[in-house]
Amino acid sequence: MTRSRTEQMTDRLRQLQQTAGIEASAVVSGDGLPLASALPADTEEDRVAAMSAAMLSLGERIAGELGRGELEQVYVHGEHGRVLVTAIDEEAVLTVLATEDAKLGLVLFDMRRAAEDFRELLK
Repeated sequence: MTRSRTEQMTDRLRQLQQTAGIEASAVVSGDGLPLASALPADTEEDRVAAMSAAMLSLGERIAGELGRGELEQVYVHGEHGRVLVTAIDEEAVLTVLATEDAKLGLVLFDMRRAAEDFRELLK
């Protein structure tokens, strides 16, 4: 039996969360709708989706208007951890919630690999 695209994306998100320091993750459409997620039960999927799309949109505008070229990622570092958003393609983004002590290089590396996999799944 063939698994749905959403199931495949959710499985890949769970695999991504095996990276030390990654607590949660989601794939979100550019207009803020959740496509797949692996979030804690107390986290509102719709809220994460909407904020992820807004972060990416604002980041793209800032990068463009300040002459920084095409946006690669948006990074928020808070007292209790990090939120990282990276574009998968023109239609979707990958959002990761990471702990304060997560190894950022490893997290970003694994996010890039996951984004490539999601690009293939979303074709």
